[in-house]
Amino acid sequence: MKNGAAAVSVLQPMFLKPTYTELYRHFKAIADSVPETPILLYNNPGRVGYTLAAQLVDELAHTVPNIVGMKDTSGDITLTSEFIRRTRDIGFKVFGGKDTLLYASMCHGAVGGVCTAANFMPELITDVYNKFAAGDLQGSLEAQFKLNPVRLSMDAASFPVAAKDMAALRGRDVGVPYLPSLPTPEGAARQGFIRTMREAGLL
Repeated sequence: MKNGAAAVSVLQPMFLKPTYTELYRHFKAIADSVPETPILLYNNPGRVGYTLAAQLVDELAHTVPNIVGMKDTSGDITLTSEFIRRTRDIGFKVFGGKDTLLYASMCHGAVGGVCTAANFMPELITDVYNKFAAGDLQGSLEAQFKLNPVRLSMDAASFPVAAKDMAALRGRDVGVPYLPSLPTPEGAARQGFIRTMREAGLL
């Protein structure tokens, strides 16, 4: 693309509740507008209020040449598995989008993950991936179990503020969130960050 993007990730429309046909046409129109650019679908029902159906992803993957993969943040490992099963014949790349399910997603055939926690604890995320890729499944699972308490502690605070808070706790100068978001105040949520990060060896 003229601005240097190697690919485009496209989230399903917010606020609307499109039909199957409307969603298909939406993603196809975007892909058709940049035919030489790889497109990754981004399924995030927690943010938009509905999920992409496995059949829709199947059809888009098989009929729109530059839709080549997706990030699935549904947290539904059966759905993630269906995206993979239905598209494995064409090399469609599925990335797990839930940090806590990175290991599980790769067990079902995901090629990796797009993980929030990689912004502030990349060593734990890459440990899960590298051990899995090396065939050390038990080690990968244990690495997953090491990072999960840290990631789950984020749920007690605002998103994505918690990631910025944790990066700051690790000494990174990330500034303050844009309004209306506010830094996590002193209290149970922030203490949960500190406790789980210390237990994971991050502080």
